[in-house]
Order: sequence, then structure tokens, then C-alpha cells
Amino acid sequence: MMSHIWTAMLLVSIVFSWLTGQGTALAGAVMEGAQAGVTLAVSMAGSLCLWAGVGNLMTRIGLTDKLSRLLAPVLKRIFPSSAADHALAGDLSANICANMLGLGNAATPMGISAAKRMARGDTATNELCRLVVLNTASIQLIPANVAAIRTALGAAAPFDILPAVWITSLCSAGLGIVAAWFLGRVWKDD
Repeated sequence: MMSHIWTAMLLVSIVFSWLTGQGTALAGAVMEGAQAGVTLAVSMAGSLCLWAGVGNLMTRIGLTDKLSRLLAPVLKRIFPSSAADHALAGDLSANICANMLGLGNAATPMGISAAKRMARGDTATNELCRLVVLNTASIQLIPANVAAIRTALGAAAPFDILPAVWITSLCSAGLGIVAAWFLGRVWKDD
């Protein structure tokens, strides 16, 4: 569906630039946008590699397991099935830790693994819905990707947004979990 929307937007832009005589301006904007996209992607690569390496290092030295034990009381309350399934608890804690570091792309594989363990056939359980909500509105202690983008765009202090990120991510994750819990009570799992 998105490919149809993007194609329609592109065609409308081309038609209107042609009708208004702004074809050269559109061509220039397309080239400038493509160059800016490549520049941004290359400048973010270093930060993403750094934080992915930190995540791998955390796993190898056992810090992820320690964080899993630290998060266990909270995980058992939000995801009761994690108490009996240690692999699920590990996936959930690794996912939450990666999200706390602002590495949504690194959190995705663990989130998918946890989701597969929680799913019942093709039906989403209440726990799975809470996982989706928690991943969407994740608590971020270090917004690594946002800081990388701000650095690439020339921000003098890319981490000066930390207090705002902490407050908004805690509020959004907290309200999301409360809403998911409430809706889970309305529509109970079978």
C-alpha cells in the first residue's frame, strides 16, 4: 500500500512541477535530497556500529543476564509468562535494554523472538499486545540514534535533549502499559 502512496505522491509532484514550469527546481530538489540522505546514513553508521558493539559486548560479558535478573520482578508483573520461560525472559530483557539505549534496530530481533514465543497461532495475546506497546513507546535512557542524527546535522550538544526524552518516554511507556492492561481486562484472552 505504501508503494502506491509514494508512487502517487511522486507522480503528482512531477505533474504539478511540469504544469507550473518548475521541473528544474524539482530535479534539483530530488538530487539534493538524495545526497543529504546518503550523507546522513553514512554519518550515522559510526554511531550505530558503536552502540551495536556495546550491545554485543554487554551480552558477552554477562551484563545482559545481570540486567535480566534485575528486570525480572518488573517483567514478571508485565509479562507473567516470562517467569516460567527463561528464554522469553532473556529476549524481553535484551529487547528492553536495547530500547533503553535507543537502539530500536538492535532491539527488533529480540522483540520478534519474544513475540513468537508469546503468540498463540495467529492470535495476539494480551502479553504480546503489551510487548508491542512497550516497544512502540520504549523508555530511552540514552537516545543513541537521535543523538547520531543531531550530531550529523550539526548540533553542538546532541545529548542536551536527555531530560525531555526521559520524561516523555516514561510517560508514553507508562500510559501505554496502563492502556494495554485496561484493554486486556476488557477483551480477555481465551
